[in-house]
Amino acid sequence: MIYLDSSSLLKLFWDESESSAVIAAIADEDAVVISILTEMETLVQLKAAYLGGEYSLPKLRRLEAQLAVLRNQSPYEFRNLPSAVFQTALRQHRNSGEKHCRSLDRLHLAAMEELDLSRLMTHDARQAKAAIEAGFHVVRPS
Repeated sequence: MIYLDSSSLLKLFWDESESSAVIAAIADEDAVVISILTEMETLVQLKAAYLGGEYSLPKLRRLEAQLAVLRNQSPYEFRNLPSAVFQTALRQHRNSGEKHCRSLDRLHLAAMEELDLSRLMTHDARQAKAAIEAGFHVVRPS
């Protein structure tokens, strides 16, 4: 079971150099967890690309629909997060010593802890570094 962050999930919707590697890596997983945080970040990024002129409104709607379809496809598991995720993030932050972690990255790590997951798929170098420092295993398909 692996936690997917938005930097990797977006590779399923945008044709990028790592897209085929992400698709292959996901195919090897029994379960791929997409938290409500990852879903929200992905929707925000899809909309930002539309607002930035990268594609039309009809294409944005198709991409949003493709994300929604994943809810009914294996191996994806969409998960809500308990409100305790914020306390977990705060505790992780307080215990991190001199190690820096951006707020949303910290929330992803707290989400992983709350969901009892130890593996993260990410293409965000800072997220990967923070996860490794926190003791998580990072997968970066490329």
